[in-house]
Amino acid sequence: MGTVCNLLKAYRTACHYGDGDDQALANNFNIASSHVFNKIMFFTLSEMDGIIRRALGMDGKAGSVFEPDKFPRWKKLEPLVRSYVGNTLHILTQMTDNQMITFTLKRLKESACFLGALPKFAHKYLKVVLHFWGRGEGSVSLVSFLFIREMALLLGTDHLDACLKGMYKEYAANSKFVTASSLPRIRFMANCVVELYGVDFAASYQQAFVFIRQLAIILRNALTMKTKEAFKQVYSWQYVNCLEVWVRVLSTYADRKDLQPLGYPLTQILTGVAQLVPTARYFPLRIHCVQLLNLLAAAMGIYIPVASLLLDMLEFKELNKPPTGGVGKAIDFGCTLKVSKPTLKTRAFQDECVTTVVDQISEHLVQWSYSVAFPELVQVPLLGLRRFVKATKVGRFQTQVKQLLNQIEENISYVGRKRDNISFCPKDSQMVTSFLKEEKIANASPLSKFCASLRQSAMQRRSNMQTSSVLVKEEIHKNHADKRSDSDEEDALENGANAFNSDWLPPKKVRRQPIDEEKTKKKRSRTEDAKGGYGEDSDAEDVVEDFELSSEDDSGLNEMDHVPSSDEDQSAGPQQNGIKGKNTMTKEKKKRGNAGLRNRKSAKTRKKWKKAK
Repeated sequence: MGTVCNLLKAYRTACHYGDGDDQALANNFNIASSHVFNKIMFFTLSEMDGIIRRALGMDGKAGSVFEPDKFPRWKKLEPLVRSYVGNTLHILTQMTDNQMITFTLKRLKESACFLGALPKFAHKYLKVVLHFWGRGEGSVSLVSFLFIREMALLLGTDHLDACLKGMYKEYAANSKFVTASSLPRIRFMANCVVELYGVDFAASYQQAFVFIRQLAIILRNALTMKTKEAFKQVYSWQYVNCLEVWVRVLSTYADRKDLQPLGYPLTQILTGVAQLVPTARYFPLRIHCVQLLNLLAAAMGIYIPVASLLLDMLEFKELNKPPTGGVGKAIDFGCTLKVSKPTLKTRAFQDECVTTVVDQISEHLVQWSYSVAFPELVQVPLLGLRRFVKATKVGRFQTQVKQLLNQIEENISYVGRKRDNISFCPKDSQMVTSFLKEEKIANASPLSKFCASLRQSAMQRRSNMQTSSVLVKEEIHKNHADKRSDSDEEDALENGANAFNSDWLPPKKVRRQPIDEEKTKKKRSRTEDAKGGYGEDSDAEDVVEDFELSSEDDSGLNEMDHVPSSDEDQSAGPQQNGIKGKNTMTKEKKKRGNAGLRNRKSAKTRKKWKKAK
């Protein structure tokens, strides 16, 4: 144990390198070079978890659940664990290399079970790791998520709630803007949130209920106040992405009874968002809501009347007018919430709207294409589509909608033929659910085949519109047990050796020496005498500029932002007594002018003395 204490002292010196000489003198250690720093860091991170476990007498593998307080030797080892965990947290906040951060988090994940007995460190670690997960690059975000998941599994319900809240808030903070390049990362973060909410469904329901209620309150305020600011809160990427992540949570765990009651309020919110501002400029937002509703209905097996939202889009006047804005650029509704007014008059926008409406209607109807009640369910969509075919004068729109109508009619006859041969009644729920079950598995209905072709064409359109492809792993496989082989362990150690093989050292912090007020006053008086008052490098100019830029409405903010120094207190007196900026500027100009006259007179006198000599 004495050797372990010495090792941790050297490790503490390495972690606090650059903080000051007092840290090294207290431990009688000194880091001579980056090579020594790398050796200490790599060895301690690789071996300390096993040393602590063997000292406690643990028989389980790394990552097993246990309570440290029940071990008799925990009181003796607790200071060592605190030293190891605290110093690692200190150096982790200073690291900038992604490979170092990844290796450090991997090794700390093995020791996450010790954080249950150290709640203060657990809270600090959660903050740091959430930051790495939300803003890290490469493998840092993935390893950070695995660390958070390990904490949620091992540290009890209190820490689980903190992990669930923290991940959702970090996801919401990083999903305010969506572009073609940032969309894969947002989807990756959404997948992480979905997987973490599958750890404990009782705790997940409590958190999901609170956050879905917040979204409902925001929508209610927009419906009641009807102001631009209230509409902007709803019609933003952050709000839409939060709705999407909850839809994905419910659709992924649709078979869990704990989360099923949240399906109805989420459906009401999505419907309200789609109908909040029924204009053609918000077509992309309505398409997003319809896609989420279709996903939720398919996963939970519930009927959601989506056809009315889509048929209303076909009745807008922008689709029945000839395109006066030319062909226009192709629009990707996946990265757009609102289009501009000139875009409404382009042919590309009209084509994308009609094509997307046809795709989503087919996605909605294909879910019930094997139902006994399919001929009755499609009567309202059939009437709306036939009305659009008669009203529109665009030939390409008529052909697209007629193809869908033909497939719906074929599917009606297909289900009708099968329904004529049945012998059970509608009250026999078991027989109703088993109707055309084999055909559904084989995708044998005409509408299923037509919908599959539409999906392929939609994927082709998206691939053509993408300018750059970003490869991000969108699915994270669940590994509830830690099953790592010896080869994986060797690879991790090799990566760690490569990470701690550079010349990097923590930056040294420069200590500020106490300022002697008398010396500063003497220096200031000398410079003022030499320059004849306020010179060009005086602090008064900064104060005047800040005063001019500030407005009367933001005076409180400017007072908080600008804290004057001792020099500024003396030079900024007139401004704080109510004198306006213009008067101070004129005084400054006069002083500078007087100083310039004195300099010119002294130059003339020097020339006269030279001539006299």
